[in-house]
Amino acid sequence: MSDKLAIAQAMIAAYNAQDVDTYVSYMTDDACEANYRGAVVREGKEGTRSGLAAAFAKWPQNQAEIRERQAIGNYVLFREYVTRGPATDGSELVEPFEVIAVYSFEGDKVARVEFIR
Repeated sequence: MSDKLAIAQAMIAAYNAQDVDTYVSYMTDDACEANYRGAVVREGKEGTRSGLAAAFAKWPQNQAEIRERQAIGNYVLFREYVTRGPATDGSELVEPFEVIAVYSFEGDKVARVEFIR
């Protein structure tokens, strides 16, 4: 298993534990999460930390299961199955969904995560 694959898997483990500090520790300071070839949804470590903290507060049962994984050069690709569970704000239940997540690395840190959904 490549080091980059292990790092991305550790990020998902932190995500599933809802441990935002550990999650962002694997990222560069100016990393971001974005829609594939589109808008940035969380910018920088602090934007990612606060955005994920808000999501986890809304969906405390949120989980991502890695269904397929592949490392290619400076990229890791996961096919993830995401379940949210009931929202704490009473909003409508989000149906489980699949997403392709592309983790782009600079050295041993993730610089960008893009989601294809």
